[in-house]
Formats: sequence, C-alpha cells, structure tokens
Amino acid sequence: MRKLGKRILICLCLAAAVWCETLLADRQRLEEELIRFHVVANSDSPEDQSVKLQVRDAVLESLQDDLEELADMEQAKEYLQENLAVIRDVANDALAAAGVDAQAVVSLCREQFDTRVYDTFTLPAGVYESLRIVIGEGEGHNWWCVVFPSLCLPATSAGFEETAQTAGFPASLSRTLTGEPEYTLRFYALDALGRLENLLFPG
Repeated sequence: MRKLGKRILICLCLAAAVWCETLLADRQRLEEELIRFHVVANSDSPEDQSVKLQVRDAVLESLQDDLEELADMEQAKEYLQENLAVIRDVANDALAAAGVDAQAVVSLCREQFDTRVYDTFTLPAGVYESLRIVIGEGEGHNWWCVVFPSLCLPATSAGFEETAQTAGFPASLSRTLTGEPEYTLRFYALDALGRLENLLFPG
C-alpha cells in the first residue's frame, strides 16, 4: 500500500512538472510572438480620449497590410523599428486632422502590462514588446491591443482563433486566452507568472 502511495505521488509530481513546463513555454511564446500596441492620450478629457482613438485607427490602418505580410515577431519588430518616423507622421497627421496641436512620440520598447480583457480574448499580465504612442502630455487613459499578430481587429472569437493559429499559437493557448472554461486555471497560472515577472522586472 505504501509503494502504491509513492507511485501515485511520483505520477502527480511528474504531471505537475509537465504542466508547469507547458505553462512556461506558453509564457515564453506570448513574450516572443506578440507586440502590444499602446496609445496614451494627452488627458482624460472627452476630446483627448476621442483623438486617441482617431490616432489608433489611423496607425492600425497604415500598418495592417504590411504587418500581415510578415512571417514572425522578429520581422515585425524590425519593420516597426525602421518605420517609427513614418508611424509618428501618421499619428501627427491624425492629430492635425483633428485640429489638435499636440505631437505624438512613438517608440518600440519593453513594457509592463496588467491583465487586459478585450472583446473576444484576455491577455495575462507580463512584460511585452510594445509599440508605444504618447500624445502630448501623455496624462490620459491608455488604449492597448496587439499589433502583431494583428489581434486588434478580429471582432469575433473565430476571427481571433484563426489569427492566433496563423501566428503559430497552439490550440490550448488560444483557448486559454479566449476563456474557455476548461482552460480557466491555465489562464490564472499564466497571469500569475506574468504578475511575478512584473514584480521582478519593474519598468
């Protein structure tokens, strides 16, 4: 009986080790294959918040076709880095069209993100590569999404899953992010890893 108990304990430990290994692999995949999109408004006034969304739309529209042609995150990162000035001009043109005197500052950097719930999926907390646009004083509420792969635009769960699959995400990870009940614990574990990362690597 004692031997059976030890065998069961060993099996449980092995199963836990495998589960933890897959969680770490998913965490790494999120860090290495996603580029977040972060737009910071000038202020929280209704006008500045509206302008923030106009800048978001203009930049997403300008990037969408080119980014869809890129194979992986490294190519996307290189493309964005080379085109920061172009993206800044697109943002500033949108500001000028809205009659706003403020200018946009555009950068590609590593940023901490809290857990973020979107219409069709949720991303766990963590440190991600980010295309960051700060408008004017940058004292308003933020807008976040994912610029690569292009997860900002799919309006349905099916659209998200198709984009995630094209980006190479395993089905278990996309189902974790879309909140399917059997993957809820997996998401909470990923989120806990991301929050720990934020604590260990404060930005």
